[in-house]
Amino acid sequence: MRPDTPAENVDHSAEAARLERTAARYPEDAEALLLQAAAHLELAGDRPAATALYDRLLSSPDNLETPHLVRALKASNLWEYGHEAEARAIIDGVRAASPRDAAPWVIVAESLESHDELEAAQETFTEGVTLLLTDVPEPPYSTHPLLFGRHRVRRMLGVSHDEWDTLADTLHSSSVSLDELHDPKRVWSLGSDNPAELEAEISRLRAELGAFREALSRPFPVAVLHWPEGELAELVGAYDSLAVEYPSHEEHLATIEGSLRELAASGTANLGIVTGTVPSYEAFAASEGASPGDVDLLPQYATTLAARGRAVVWPPQRGASCWCGSGDSYADCHGRTEA
Repeated sequence: MRPDTPAENVDHSAEAARLERTAARYPEDAEALLLQAAAHLELAGDRPAATALYDRLLSSPDNLETPHLVRALKASNLWEYGHEAEARAIIDGVRAASPRDAAPWVIVAESLESHDELEAAQETFTEGVTLLLTDVPEPPYSTHPLLFGRHRVRRMLGVSHDEWDTLADTLHSSSVSLDELHDPKRVWSLGSDNPAELEAEISRLRAELGAFREALSRPFPVAVLHWPEGELAELVGAYDSLAVEYPSHEEHLATIEGSLRELAASGTANLGIVTGTVPSYEAFAASEGASPGDVDLLPQYATTLAARGRAVVWPPQRGASCWCGSGDSYADCHGRTEA
């Protein structure tokens, strides 16, 4: 959620204002845009203004897509400028709600960790990991920070590795192991006069920064475009040149699931789905000076929706509804092995 941009290169207050203006233009994307604006306000040091944005979202008459994430971010921000009691109360509420999304768990656990509440941070990371990853064959990309954060805190506590730590090691792709990156003794070498120790620490820091930047190099998921049945019928009815691309709604849904599975099998991480509407697509085509009937415009539209925060993570978390909108669980719908 946090912009990975040095403060000296960005006017964070101006960027927050720009995002708020954009949110007014695209109210359907206001939640994602205002969360980005709040992040910029935090980076600008205006934490009360960031809290005001979080409160604005939480008091919105519209249902939020990620209410637990908004509360987690608000708690983290409050604690940073002296409102510890309120922050702790919100964190307790987020944990009690048991969100099915990894991000709120990561935010509240890291907030506890940053204030030296290591035991509570470990408990929080473990609660999230156990809830989201038990009996899951392959951890979704969004859950990796949960595993890595848990490994880090347990290393700092001197706790022996368990199966979750082993899984974190397996998922970690850097040439420097997690045990080295999370070694509490590393801090000692920063004050060393031994050139070899300093050089080794620089190498570890470079690896850690590289892994961090690799994760942030994908601010938006690799997104596949989904049309609900009514929207697709309207789209093909208005632009018959798209009938070849979309022969039927059933085939469209099967193609989405098949494409995402192929991408996942090839090692592509951070996959997502964006849902289109005909008015939105026509407006996008007009802004690009292109015809909505141009097949080549479809992936650009999908990328734009993802950049505006409209992507939902694929595959859905265990127990969640299917992305197709059927109302059935993903496991009983497009998530079936034979689907």
